[in-house]
Amino acid sequence: MAHRVKLRCSALAASSAGIGLTLLLTSCGSGVGAHNDGKTIVGLITKTNDNPFYVKMREGAQKKADELGVDLRTFAGKGQADNDSQVKAVENLVAAGAKGILITPADSSAIIPALDRARKAGVMVVALDSPTDPASAVDGTFATDNRLAGRMIGKWAKSRMAGKPVHIALLDLSPEQVKVDVLRDQGFLEGFGIDVGNPERIGDERDSRIVGHEVTGANEEGGRGAMEKLLQKDRSINLVYTINEPAAAGAYQAIKAAGKQKDITLVSVDGGCPGVKNVAAGIIGATSMQFPVKMAAEGVAAVAAYAKDGSKPSSPRGRDFTDTGVALITDTPAAGLDSKKSDWGLTHCWG
Repeated sequence: MAHRVKLRCSALAASSAGIGLTLLLTSCGSGVGAHNDGKTIVGLITKTNDNPFYVKMREGAQKKADELGVDLRTFAGKGQADNDSQVKAVENLVAAGAKGILITPADSSAIIPALDRARKAGVMVVALDSPTDPASAVDGTFATDNRLAGRMIGKWAKSRMAGKPVHIALLDLSPEQVKVDVLRDQGFLEGFGIDVGNPERIGDERDSRIVGHEVTGANEEGGRGAMEKLLQKDRSINLVYTINEPAAAGAYQAIKAAGKQKDITLVSVDGGCPGVKNVAAGIIGATSMQFPVKMAAEGVAAVAAYAKDGSKPSSPRGRDFTDTGVALITDTPAAGLDSKKSDWGLTHCWG
């Protein structure tokens, strides 16, 4: 019963974003102002409350919080680019005396002033999945190497499309050039062998094989609409990159409606169980699997360690980044690329 109450409070927190988070959360058992018996408070702020990726991330964080005896308090924005709600959540957690904040930043730059204020107040801040810009704005990042994830599906696609004229559609996240969006998109193009121009910016490429970029909001509806627009522009599209698997699922709906499902190869990033099932079904050719449960669990453990002895994350690549891994999932392996088949993916999806 307690578990159900916590999930309900998280959902209420998400729906209230921007319309009085503090008032609502003081009435929730897992919210700001709740009695916590002196436990260390850890905040988790995700971009949305309903994306399966963030659902698994919350589950992983809660399991680790229960194991370590810390008080996890969860918040979410109303959309992939909702910075305002994330700022309010940071402010609420600082006011509640949180020892650490884990955040998947909706806007990797706009969130920085709020995080600066939190750190000055003695709160450790950790980015999950999506890095901040600059990375030094947080005490640590636990994430997939998103540029590598993009390169992996780009290299796979290059092998798959060898010898064919290629017409590429790119289905991105948002117009804001969010860091994770840039890393995946540009990584894919680099892996395919395309000169990306400025590797820190989407859309300045001059390769004639690129039909265009459209934004999806990283959701199914957005993926369908973006794919419809690009197919109207050029029906010869035969390779589609998508920011994530919900966007890929929407893109496939548009592709199927246009009768092009046998002509188009679709690649993505995520590695969620629904996405891996789409690999098994032949809908997605290849995807790069992430591990959000690991990101969240390691983030919670880092805050617990900081509360105990003041230590902060460290890794072989330096304090700014801890790589939580990535795996290429495909049932059509490419020579020279390490990959796992969909049956492996289904037993490891979002672990």
